[in-house]
Amino acid sequence: MSEFGLPISLHVTPSATALVLLGVILAVSILADAIASRTRLPRISLLVLVGLGIAVIQQLILGETKASPLEGLGEPLIQLALVMVAFLLGGELTVERLRSTGALILIVSLSVMLVGGLVVGAGLAALGFPLAVVVSLAAISVATDPAAVSEAVHESGDTRLRARLLLGIVAIDDGWGILAFGLAMALLGWWLSGDGQAALAMAGWELGGAILLGGAIGLPAAWLTGRLRPGEPTQVEAIALILLLAGLSSWLGVSGLLSAMVAGALIANLSRHHTRSFNEVEHIEWPFLVFFFVLSGASVNLRALDDALWLTLVYIVLRLAGRYLGGALGVYLARLRQADLPRNLGLALTPQAGVAMGMALLAAERFPEQGALLLSAVVGSTLVFEMVGPLLVRRVLR
Repeated sequence: MSEFGLPISLHVTPSATALVLLGVILAVSILADAIASRTRLPRISLLVLVGLGIAVIQQLILGETKASPLEGLGEPLIQLALVMVAFLLGGELTVERLRSTGALILIVSLSVMLVGGLVVGAGLAALGFPLAVVVSLAAISVATDPAAVSEAVHESGDTRLRARLLLGIVAIDDGWGILAFGLAMALLGWWLSGDGQAALAMAGWELGGAILLGGAIGLPAAWLTGRLRPGEPTQVEAIALILLLAGLSSWLGVSGLLSAMVAGALIANLSRHHTRSFNEVEHIEWPFLVFFFVLSGASVNLRALDDALWLTLVYIVLRLAGRYLGGALGVYLARLRQADLPRNLGLALTPQAGVAMGMALLAAERFPEQGALLLSAVVGSTLVFEMVGPLLVRRVLR
């Protein structure tokens, strides 16, 4: 009863619960930022741990079987975050940047990507893991966390060739990862399908349609960007781009990551004022990434952790070996160009975060029978790579 004698009732609706949970997640992210700044713990790892805490409450205490704290709202939030990341990555792929980075960065980055992916894939296949797990993790292993590497390089104050090379590689590394993942998922779907011709057509549409969609949105946006006043109109344009890319890619059944990267690359190369759109997306990106990291942790099926432990340990070891061997090959090829680089350069590309978890979520959606295993392995390994990765960057620079 209230002080006026009126009965008070709580109207707990699913939408109200979702709004409260979103507010709690953002509030907790502020606390995670404060802890990260005082302890040097990666804030991404802290956010994933918050998500795992939600999973513990939901699955073990409340006894719910489905790992979906926001019901139908979680999926679009995750998709928007991934499209934003891919769009910003596409903006890094300008002709000027690729020319300025030079052949050295392309040699080392491609060596690390190809050798690293092959080592992970071959190792998992030799140990008898399912084909969907082998190909998915081989493609996911390519991605690197550019923020963790860049921060460690800047903290070191190193300006030698090896430091400049690392900064150049991480600027384009996730772009290679998205391309490799899109191709791997399309080919895997074709291989696992009984109807080879129809599956090949679907794979071609998933990749080709993503390029067409990226062009259909990126070309008009490149023309429009330079004709809008800075401020609110540009912000509206940026949000419209992200929503259209996320929604239409889902409607058409094409790769949202690839289409967003194509659109970003077109705008960056064709528009005179391309930085406006990217700046606006960067301004609104972090809250969506907070939801993404927390929901990624909350999506883990805790009952599958025992099964995923062996896979997680093997994936960590194989990815570290692949990074080292790929970097060693890249350094050998670089020395043919008289570049003095350490053999363990590839270990500085160990950090892995958002793009990798996004790929894991997409792979889990594509192959639900292996989804819990994949997601648990990638989330667990991400926590390890985010903790160990910056230490390896500093070691390589020393």
